[in-house]
Amino acid sequence: MRGLTAALGTRRRAEAVLLLLAVAIPVYGYVYTGVTMTASPTEGLAGFAASLLLLALTAHLAVRRWAPRADPLILPIALLLTGIGLVLLRRLDITYAKRFGADPTATGQLLWTVVGVATCLAVLAVVRDHRRLRRYLYLTMAVALVLLLAPAFFPGDTYGAKRWVFLGPLSFQPGEYVKIMIAVFFAGHLVLNRDALALTGRKVLGVRLPPGRQFGPIVTVWLISLLVLIFERDLGTSLIFFGMFVVMLYVATERTSWIVCGLLMAAVGAFAVGATEPHVKGRVMAWLHPMDIYLPVEERPAGLVSDQAAQALFGFGSGGVTGTGLGLGHPELIGFAGRSDFILTTIGEELGLAGTMAVLLLYGLLVQRGMKAALGVSDPFGKLLAVGLSAALALQVFVIAGGVLGLIPMTGKALPFLAKGGSSLVASWVLIALLLRVSDRAPEPLPPTGSPRDTGERGRSAVMM
Repeated sequence: MRGLTAALGTRRRAEAVLLLLAVAIPVYGYVYTGVTMTASPTEGLAGFAASLLLLALTAHLAVRRWAPRADPLILPIALLLTGIGLVLLRRLDITYAKRFGADPTATGQLLWTVVGVATCLAVLAVVRDHRRLRRYLYLTMAVALVLLLAPAFFPGDTYGAKRWVFLGPLSFQPGEYVKIMIAVFFAGHLVLNRDALALTGRKVLGVRLPPGRQFGPIVTVWLISLLVLIFERDLGTSLIFFGMFVVMLYVATERTSWIVCGLLMAAVGAFAVGATEPHVKGRVMAWLHPMDIYLPVEERPAGLVSDQAAQALFGFGSGGVTGTGLGLGHPELIGFAGRSDFILTTIGEELGLAGTMAVLLLYGLLVQRGMKAALGVSDPFGKLLAVGLSAALALQVFVIAGGVLGLIPMTGKALPFLAKGGSSLVASWVLIALLLRVSDRAPEPLPPTGSPRDTGERGRSAVMM
């Protein structure tokens, strides 16, 4: 027990040190931005630093209390990404206020950060065992479907997609929470039907299809993804939704044929909707011909109306390897989209290729820790839940970064932790809470080795066994 207590204490001490680093880096960025862009570099610094430090301390103590075995890297990475996002929003606020007279958003995002971290800690306190979520699988899926289809009955955003639900003066994006609910449902459903999906069914063109009873939910997921594309014109949510299910299905069955089926179904659906839906077709045109926006109107491809894709490429190109420096670029040329998925272009221009890769590596490390939690936990539901949540995060970062970099059509989703948006930020912190909970259920860490006491304890344990 002493060795186990020491090992757990080492984890939490490592987390504490990393949290201090996660606070120090955004504070440095805040000061650097103030030096390059304002006459008073330290204005608001004390409040910003105190807020981040208090959030880090509260979260650390809560994890010590409710998830002492949790992975020590998950919380610091999430806080670091959130802090970087706050610095980038402050940098954009200064420019937008000067050029357009826009209201600041960094203060509001800091408030949403407090709400997000508080929600994360509340989930840790309430959900003491992730396996309890299996009791509410079908209720979770029913609520998820209602939330997923709700935006179709509300007006679309400025760029045509319908992601928002408006309740009086309040608005939120239900798709950010739906991905978590669907990960819970998929994990439970695949655990219950794993053998049927992996071992039974007949072969069609070399691919073994499961019986209709188990294949029904898969077709339903595909159809719902198409409905989201058609009625809500939300390419990003559709790709994340379907891609997450295919990844979880492959992990549950270990059959590569599901990857092939998933890719084919996604390609067929995307081609059909892209060829008929004007909004999606416009995004495809902007991806294929970004520079054609500067041609005369009569010579542009049909549906090409925005220069954001071209401006993003210009921003990445001008940033080079090391960037222009925070506050010394011109990300505002993309317009107010710089506060959404295009916030990545601010990093690319002002922090360069090095900064962009650092941020993407932070996302990659966070996904890797989620996968590590999946490998460590013993129950199948926890494994699939951690895989689904990690896949959802990875897919969301991929579709956003890929769209901004010109690798795939733009989706308009918010970059987790970095971009402006309360819905995305709170949902991301709920995802972090569930990953912490699953990692807390992983096998107990081994006690430190090398000490005579430890050797003796292990010897006595071996004799007893």
